[in-house]
Amino acid sequence: MLKRTLLLLAGVCLLHTTQAQILKKASGILKSAGGATATGSVTENEAGMGIKEALEKGVSAGISLLNKQDGFFGNELYKVLLPPDALKAERALRSIGLGSQVDKAILQINRAAEEAVGFAKPIFVNAIKQMTITDALNLLRGGQRSATDYFQGKTTESLKSAFAPVIDSALNKTSATRYYGDLVTKYNGLPTTFNKINPDLKGYVTEKAVQALFDQIAKEELAIRQNPAARTTDLLKKVFGNKS
Repeated sequence: MLKRTLLLLAGVCLLHTTQAQILKKASGILKSAGGATATGSVTENEAGMGIKEALEKGVSAGISLLNKQDGFFGNELYKVLLPPDALKAERALRSIGLGSQVDKAILQINRAAEEAVGFAKPIFVNAIKQMTITDALNLLRGGQRSATDYFQGKTTESLKSAFAPVIDSALNKTSATRYYGDLVTKYNGLPTTFNKINPDLKGYVTEKAVQALFDQIAKEELAIRQNPAARTTDLLKKVFGNKS
């Protein structure tokens, strides 16, 4: 009788052990596939989507702020001034009564940047989509602007290449290229000018526009991480609320 009881108990223990192993294995499969677990925690897929949504939200916020009249020109933080190598030219031209031409060139340069950023969203969104789930998970656990820093480091050069033709078109459309070219021609023609300046604006304005957008993305990421009110979708609330 005792022997039969011991065998029965051993069988029950073996059954429970096997079931536990099966459940553990199934849970592992779910996690590796990015599926939801029984605890209701954020899945890898949701975390990745949450980071990408936060970046897209930052891009949209930045474009809304900058893609309007005085978005650059009326914003002391982002206003595009003349390139550093043209500052001497600006002083020289203002000193001989050509300040209005300098002002007109600066205004049209900013108008070009304001127009160009309106075409930026598809370029940025496409770059965001190329992020891997693993990248996104690491960024979720990172610092206050880790997603922006990663995105900026990985995509700045390719974004500039894609954005440059848009900037070039906007510069021509707003006559910024002509105004700046006239300004440079006048300065280079002065008898006191020894170091000629380059009239090419495209690279300079492209860099300024991209920097302004990344700055806005960083501000939006910080808000989403720190301020629950900035998490305007269910996914953002779940991903960043769970993290905090």
